Amino acid sequence: MINELHFQISAPSDTAAAAARARWDSLAKPLGSLGLLEDAIVQIAALTGSANVSLKPRALLVFCADNGVVAQGVAQCGSEVTAAVAAALSQGRSAACQMAQLADCAVHAVDVGMLNAVPSVVDRHVMRGTNDITQGPAMTRQQCLSAIHTGASIAGEQAQAGVKLLAVGEMGIGNTTTASAVTAALLGLPAETVTGRGAGLSDEGLRRKRCAIETALRLNTPDSADPVDVLAKVGGLDLAAMCGAYLGAAEAKLPVLIDGFVSAAAALCAVRLCKAASSAMLACHVSAEPAGRLLLNALGKHALIDAGLRLGEGSGAVAAMPLLDMALAVYSAGETFSDRGIEPYTRLS
Repeated sequence: MINELHFQISAPSDTAAAAARARWDSLAKPLGSLGLLEDAIVQIAALTGSANVSLKPRALLVFCADNGVVAQGVAQCGSEVTAAVAAALSQGRSAACQMAQLADCAVHAVDVGMLNAVPSVVDRHVMRGTNDITQGPAMTRQQCLSAIHTGASIAGEQAQAGVKLLAVGEMGIGNTTTASAVTAALLGLPAETVTGRGAGLSDEGLRRKRCAIETALRLNTPDSADPVDVLAKVGGLDLAAMCGAYLGAAEAKLPVLIDGFVSAAAALCAVRLCKAASSAMLACHVSAEPAGRLLLNALGKHALIDAGLRLGEGSGAVAAMPLLDMALAVYSAGETFSDRGIEPYTRLS
């Protein structure tokens, strides 16, 4: 699998991590008192190889794609909504865009597989929507690999453009169904455990959704040891592109923010393909979807926010950016113990 992808991901720098931790410990406050925010800055320092951390400029990539499984009544609305929201994203009108404006974050909507092209959306489509996973594989293995490479390439382009912090989101009606199927396959869990109501399904809609996932898993028999096989058989083009974006960001030593449930499912695929990719990933929030916390546990990640978010579009990742800004403000300009003429705290072993 990894030979098909050829990603070269360097190990984090222990030296930079130690320097960042020492900087935190020198500040005039109780040791470790900013918790996960301190850990995030240290992780970014280790990834980039420098204790001089920068979080700007930054960008949100929203990968947009349609899913054939929508034909099974697994969503409240049809695939036309994917194009409508993608247009809003590309024109700065969506909810995530309003949040991103406050967070000083550029938003890039990328069509990796929508049924209908939208002129204002960046067109990098692999195919025009996936097949219905209850009838057969979502896509071929080669199409899946193409989507992974597309996501990786776009992440690399962002790094080359000078972006210092990347967020990954998605838009695609039916993608909580594909993400649930991928999660069930990777974690070996039943559909009932990992499947939620998505954008607000009724009890009957939830039943149809779970049945669709069970049918897809039974029919396609995805290989849990092969994330590309899982994505190709029961996933989606947005999931595959996000998986690639995580791998591409890690290769470029670019910190990347995991949004919610769908993004986390893609992140787990990336880590299963290349464990070292985890060093670039920071978890932003615990999704309200049932598998949200399960996926973060599988990734070994602790989210900064637990607020019942389930909007998608990368909104949770954008919401975490001001928290990271606050942490960096303290890290970069906070007074030290020596500045205040007091004895430093001692870190207990």
